[in-house]
Amino acid sequence: MNTPTWGLVSTIKAPALAVLDFAAHHLELGAHRLFIYLDDDNRAAFDALKAHPKCRPLLTDDAYWQKLGMKRRVKHQSRQFENARHAYGRASGQVDWLAHIDVDEFLWPDRPLADQLAALPPDCMGARIRPAEALEGPGPITHFKTCAPDRPTRDRQTAAIWPDYGAHLNGGFLSHVAGKMIYRTGIDGLKVQIHNIWVGEAMNPGEVLLDDTTLLHMHAESWEAFRAALDYRLEKGSYRAELKPGQKGALTMHQLLRSLRNEGGEKAIRRFYDSVCTATPALCDRLAAHGLLRRHDLALDAKRARHFPGFPPE
Repeated sequence: MNTPTWGLVSTIKAPALAVLDFAAHHLELGAHRLFIYLDDDNRAAFDALKAHPKCRPLLTDDAYWQKLGMKRRVKHQSRQFENARHAYGRASGQVDWLAHIDVDEFLWPDRPLADQLAALPPDCMGARIRPAEALEGPGPITHFKTCAPDRPTRDRQTAAIWPDYGAHLNGGFLSHVAGKMIYRTGIDGLKVQIHNIWVGEAMNPGEVLLDDTTLLHMHAESWEAFRAALDYRLEKGSYRAELKPGQKGALTMHQLLRSLRNEGGEKAIRRFYDSVCTATPALCDRLAAHGLLRRHDLALDAKRARHFPGFPPE
């Protein structure tokens, strides 16, 4: 049996360095194709990606949307859907499996991803990759928190690890705990969402959990990055008002962060971040006691130097 090939699709608006770090990491893992949809006029990233034989970048300018027969979608989530659909049509015949992830998400397989995909049953249309969320620390090792897959255990552990804020958090995560899917290409009627796929009326048919791969999510890996993204996330992103709370009867992330800021200003937001997202010895000990701490060195500079030598130019 041939070893399956796999690739990624991502809609990205980020500095060129971050784009190439993301690409280099996954090329290092053996990605056969990277379909990168640049959400702004990022010529530096486009040119570097275009020069790599396994990368297929597109600038999603007005001409791109006109070619698709539509106006540029206002919400970035809608643009992600359209780009994921477009990439799925391109991927058939180029890769056997495709995953739709973001620029701050990094696959981390404990053994070759292709071997894991080869072992999946034929009726599995998509496999789930569970996340780990980064904690701020001095590096080069990055600490990550994970969470239990079953809800009762997760809620109990969250309350024990974060007594101040745990009642409003899902596994102590600020972002998603659902993870992302890697799915077969060339399937008629397959539609991609953010965390799930549909084939006709069936959601995630034959779903299997990839136990040996984690989605490392650099959602709030530094206070500066978290604070810079906060207002956008509250308005349009992962903390927007319409999203559901992490637990029954809890505040939504939108309500929690707005409340903290209204009552205590920036100091309250920083106190929350330090408690939930910083790899203090005390937090790491509590996570480790529950088996929820992971440590990884992503070595992104070295990977970028191998796959995109000379970038950034001196």
